[in-house]
Amino acid sequence: MDVLIRPARATEAGVLTDLALRSKAHWGYGAEFLEACREELTVAANEVTRRRAVVAEREGRVLGFTTLEGEPPTGVLGMMFVDPRAIGRGIGRLLFEHTVAAGRDLGFTRLMIDADPNAEPFYRAMGAVRTGDVPSGSLTGRVLPRMVVTVQG
Repeated sequence: MDVLIRPARATEAGVLTDLALRSKAHWGYGAEFLEACREELTVAANEVTRRRAVVAEREGRVLGFTTLEGEPPTGVLGMMFVDPRAIGRGIGRLLFEHTVAAGRDLGFTRLMIDADPNAEPFYRAMGAVRTGDVPSGSLTGRVLPRMVVTVQG
């Protein structure tokens, strides 16, 4: 699988936002729900570098992306989305492993993840542990699993 993991470009902010919305829709959420999430799922061009966004790309097509936010020792895997056509093909694992390795290189010891409930099994399979619940940033009354992955030094 010839997938390139590389830093995202500011010019790709719109592509990343569209991918995040398509990926979220994969779980069967309706238009009203997705509209409520739009602001939280929007990647601004001036945030790409600060949020340490990286993409998984094959043959020039962005298949997924992650963000690694915050400062050591505890960071945040803020966004992680895979194009619905690429889900189940190892792209998420590649992105997750890359993000954890990048976090280790930057001196992080833990990464927090406020996961979509549908993504919790994936994060568990990647070694993350659920530590509690947090309120959704998009929908009042919705609760998300708070997960933590320990970054081995």
